[in-house]
Amino acid sequence: MTRKLTLQIAALLGALSVIIGAFGAHGLHDLLIENDRLDVFEKAVMYQCYHSLALLLVAILMRSNESRYLNWSAGLFVFGVFIFSGSLYALSVTNFTIFGAITPIGGILFILGWLALFLFANSEQHTVTGN
Repeated sequence: MTRKLTLQIAALLGALSVIIGAFGAHGLHDLLIENDRLDVFEKAVMYQCYHSLALLLVAILMRSNESRYLNWSAGLFVFGVFIFSGSLYALSVTNFTIFGAITPIGGILFILGWLALFLFANSEQHTVTGN
């Protein structure tokens, strides 16, 4: 994934986390309460927002570093958001519990994304200042 694309996706996912969060708080609030899924919806928004910021960090690191680890981290964070947060959004709105079975896959992708970032930090490929 290119730095520009990573930055663009980070910005879009960040904006969407605010939009989706506001929509959940106002437009879907009654449905989320009825389904007893407000906390699930909020967790999906929270993880999307956190990983949008993580993706932004990866894009910044890509500016001065070419690394397969950063590319992997970016891709894993993006797919993690879609699977983790997406499945929780679907669960919250539909109340179909089958969506909850998919969520851990997204969580694993998040973990792998963070581990890829760790591998980047331990590699000799980076020029992060402060050593």
